[in-house]
Amino acid sequence: MTIKQVAKRARVSIATVSRTLHNSASVSPETAERVRRAIKHFDYHPDTNAQTLVSGRSRILGLVVSDITNPFFPELIRGFQDVALENGYDVLIAATNYESARMAHSVGRMIERKTDGVAIMTSEMDRSLINQLASRKVPLVFLDVGKVRKGVCNIKVDYAQGITQAVDHLRGLGHSRIAFISGPGTLKSARVRREAFLRCLGRRVTEHSDLVEEGNHKVDGGLSAITRLLQRQNPPTAVLASNDLTAIGALRGIRQAGLRIPEDVSVVGFDDIDMAQFTEPPLTTVRLLRSELASLACNALLQSIRGNTKDASDRHHPQHQHQQRDRGSLPQWPWGIH
Repeated sequence: MTIKQVAKRARVSIATVSRTLHNSASVSPETAERVRRAIKHFDYHPDTNAQTLVSGRSRILGLVVSDITNPFFPELIRGFQDVALENGYDVLIAATNYESARMAHSVGRMIERKTDGVAIMTSEMDRSLINQLASRKVPLVFLDVGKVRKGVCNIKVDYAQGITQAVDHLRGLGHSRIAFISGPGTLKSARVRREAFLRCLGRRVTEHSDLVEEGNHKVDGGLSAITRLLQRQNPPTAVLASNDLTAIGALRGIRQAGLRIPEDVSVVGFDDIDMAQFTEPPLTTVRLLRSELASLACNALLQSIRGNTKDASDRHHPQHQHQQRDRGSLPQWPWGIH
């Protein structure tokens, strides 16, 4: 069956059938329903390759994340896909495993596949790659990296504010010797969180290196890091982790050392992944709202594709929350897009 036959049965133009397929608001509900009945009657499936050749648009968005095994990212992917599907787009997904070379390969392949735009929701990027991608004239959305320009948006998350409020929470519980387990030093977001931790305690890296250990944003990294921290001559009484998987590893390490949580050592994570509520005790964590982050990224990308770069670069302030499950609470903190 062809689109001409669908148009003839629905008594509309071929353009109206195309707009209906793309969920265009310019088609009245009555006309759209008539077109859908014709599509169903013929069991019509559009030739997406032909559509791409004619329109120059694939109706596909690329989404690049760091680690598909980290529950944070599937939750973000789901939110991104929801917005994309509502707007008539499919999503091509790639994971980098925190490797910049794999990042370059993934994005390159997406551009070869003629994606209409790419959201890069990870920070393992070098500046030369950012400039190279921007020169391809493909709309891009970055997370915490890249410089705003035509067709390029950059979502900025205020990690520093979240870290500061987490530290204030631990201080409010009476802790003065607070340790930090960071993410890989190659990641900008991990460096920002680490620097924010040291700054809010008025410390320099060389002065208090015994209270900072580097992890890998995974459970095994958190376990190894907390083991090293607890072997210090003067171990910490509280630990702040750069993400929840790290915090979950720390919980296990504390228990293996024969210590109680939170009586002997308090632990705070970052992200509030769903599984955090099932740890024992439930993990206190700073909540980064994946659904809003994903929605903001996808909508910014769609605006850029449609040529509305001004709206895509305006600053927004959705609210974040601190998810508290054992004791105390934190105020909300903002983030925005630039």
